[in-house]
Parts: sequence; C-alpha cells; structure tokens
Amino acid sequence: MLCAISGEAPQVPVASRKSGNVFEKRLIEAYIGENGKDPVTDEELSTDDLVELQTAKIARPRPPTLTSIPSLLSVFQNEWDSLALETYTLRQQLTQTRQELSTALYQNDAAIRVIARLSRERDEAHEALSRVSAHGISKTNGDPMQVDTLGLSSSLITKVEATQEKLSKTRRKRPIPDGWVSSDALNTFAPVDKSESLYAAARSFALNTQSDSVLIGGRDGAVGVFSVREKTIVQEMNAGPGMVTDAMWVGNRAVASTTAGNVKIFENGLEFASLSGHAGEVTAIALHPSGDILASTGVDKSYIFYDLTTNKIATQVFTDAELTTAAFHPDGHLFAAGGVDAQIKVYDVKSAMNAANFKSTGPIRAISFSENGTWLASAAKNSTSVSIWDLRKAAVVHALDIASPISALCWDYTGQFLAIAGPSGLIVQHYSKSTKEWSEPLKNAVPSVAVKWGSGGNAILCLDTDGSITTLASR
Repeated sequence: MLCAISGEAPQVPVASRKSGNVFEKRLIEAYIGENGKDPVTDEELSTDDLVELQTAKIARPRPPTLTSIPSLLSVFQNEWDSLALETYTLRQQLTQTRQELSTALYQNDAAIRVIARLSRERDEAHEALSRVSAHGISKTNGDPMQVDTLGLSSSLITKVEATQEKLSKTRRKRPIPDGWVSSDALNTFAPVDKSESLYAAARSFALNTQSDSVLIGGRDGAVGVFSVREKTIVQEMNAGPGMVTDAMWVGNRAVASTTAGNVKIFENGLEFASLSGHAGEVTAIALHPSGDILASTGVDKSYIFYDLTTNKIATQVFTDAELTTAAFHPDGHLFAAGGVDAQIKVYDVKSAMNAANFKSTGPIRAISFSENGTWLASAAKNSTSVSIWDLRKAAVVHALDIASPISALCWDYTGQFLAIAGPSGLIVQHYSKSTKEWSEPLKNAVPSVAVKWGSGGNAILCLDTDGSITTLASR
C-alpha cells in the first residue's frame, strides 16, 4: 500500500470511506485540517470519514537527540512530508490555473470575432444609408458618403484647441460692451418696422449685424438676402429642391440647408460650394467659433462637421435618434444636438465622444448656449417652459415658465438676456448677476418662429409666422 499523497508506504495507514484511497494518517489529517476535502476526488472529507487499517507494526526506538542519525532521519521525514503535501497542492492549483487561462483565451477570441462582425455590419449599414436620398432613391452622382467616426483631422483639432484657449481665458473677465442694451431700455421696446411677407412657411433666418442683412429661405429651396435698411430683397438664390430648414452667415457667405439633405454655400449670390452627406432632411446648422467648421444635423440620426477651408466632410457621427437642433459651445470645445428622443446630446468636438446627455420632457425644439460658458437653455416641443442647464452640474438650475409654446431661443452676447420666441409672442428674460434673480423686462405679442439680437442688443428681429421680419426697438 502506498500513500496517495506522498507515494510512499504509510507508517500509519488510513483509508477514506468516500474515495477508498489510502493515506498516511498525519498527512491526510493535516490536509483535512487545512482544506476540508479529499485531496484526490475533491469531495468534502472529515477525520470521521477515515478508517485506520490494521497492519503489522514495528516498534521504533525513540531517538535520543537530534544529534543522532535516527533523530535526524525523523526530522527529514517530517520535512519531506510537508514538502510532498505542498507539492501536491501546487500541482492542483497549476491545473486549475491552466483551465481558467484556457477559458479566458477562448472568451477573448470569441469577443474579437463578435466585434469584427459588428464593425463589418456597421460599415455596410453606413454605406447602404449613404446611397439613399431623402426620397429613397440612389443619389445622382452615385458616390458613397464619406463616413469617419474617428474625430477631426490634426489641423482642425489644432484650430479647436487654439480657439478654446483664446476664448476661455477672457470669458470670465469680459466686460459688457459700452452702449449695450439695458433692462430698462428693453422695457421700452416695441415693433418699429415690419417687412412684407418675404418667404411663406420660413422656419429660420440669420442676421449679419455688420451689413444689416437678413438671410431667409422658404419653399422650393428659395433663399434671399433682405436688407433691413433698404427694406427689400437685394439678392436671391436657390438651394435646390426641398424647403429651406435653416440659414446662417459665415462671414459674407450665405449658408442654407434643405429638407432634401443639401447644405449650400453662396458668395455674392452665386453657389460657392455644395455639401451633402445626410440621407434625408438637414434639420439644423451651426458655426464653430473659429469660423472654419460648419456643423449640420439630420433625420438620419447623424451630425456632420464640414471643413470650410476645403468644403469637404471632416467627420460624420451617427447617434441613436433623429437630431433636430445644433449648437456649438461659445469656446468651441463642445457640440450639442437635440433629438426626438427628448435628449440633448453633448459631444467633445475633437474626439466626437459623448460627454453628457440631458433628458428633457419631449422632442427638443430649441437649444442655445449662454455666453457665460456654463449655461445651456433648451425647450421641448409643445412645452411652455425653458430649462436652464448648468454644464458643470449636468442639472437644471432654473425653469422659466412663459405659459405658451416655444419656437426659438437666443442668448445675447453678454449672457444677461434670453430671447424666447413663440406663436403667442416674444419674451425676454433677464438674469441679474448681482441679485441672482430672473425678471421679465419685455413681453410683446408678436407671433414668432425665430428670433435674433441686433447690433449692441439695441434691436430684436423676429421672423413672423407669415414669413415677414418684425424689428423691435426703443421708439
């Protein structure tokens, strides 16, 4: 008989009732005391489960001291027993580790295969989506849409970083410009001029404060430049099929987006560039503070950054919901897009990583960053209140209830006044930094779908529901 642990003939042999294996009594008792299991079958085992085997015993002489050879042999035997027990335990642990490593390697290989399959399916879906137009027909040029979700190029990232560094340093200490409108002056604002109906069903307009020119568009891609001084259309352009959804000035160049998925850039009344990348309606456009990046959002659940130095798509990022609004942070490092899923998604401009999500009460109708750099105003569709979000806390710090639906929002340059437009009229809310309280210096019954601040804040321009421009100022 040999011990199942040491492999030697046991001096005091015992057998396990459960496994039937033979062990040296002192070795198995030591193992049970430490692990409580059978070392061979790994079953629960106690000393009561051991049966001592009867064998012929030979009386050993007691070693007198450790200086004698018999005593030394006894010590060596004990050490050998401990070493044999430890070696057996290590072998078991090695076997278990090998099994765990094999399982981990198998799971890692399976995960890599799944990721590769999902990436391939995503690329195929993007390619198929890029070939679909707003009406479900292949695009006329047949070129696939350029999709890049890895972020901006190094040159554009450098511009974003330089712009953020320049603007963020002076924002807190920036004084209110001389001659800027005051709360008392806003109390005297009233309609002083109204144009004829320019473009029926117009949704948005853009104001060039240097030339007092309004860019506005309507049905069938019609776009016009309205001179506030001359009170007439001085230039007309066409952005292609579909209705004009948004308009913007980039310097002296006019930009318009349409329901057909196009973004057109005009210079001196002539088409300068045509940008397309959305599979469906372009819902909003926004300009980066650097002036070199144009953003657009669409019903295809994506937003696109265009490099205006090359007039090409810089990057396109797909989200999980149709996007309705777009806005850049005043420092240019963040981009916000509202969606039909009632969320405002905030992205890092450089990496396209989702920095935060703000949950509203319904599909997002309008958003506007405050020039203080910390607040974001938003309004949901059919909502009668404006939520003021603190970007640092990612929470609503104030809610402005105006008791009527909201169509558009626009902060002024100083971050004191928030213009709120809706079908029931125009309201301006004032936030006082000294008292930390809100007030309402202006309320006028001009039905509006869009609103912009004029030069110095001394005028407010509203786009009426009939497509005309109304100017409010002190009489």
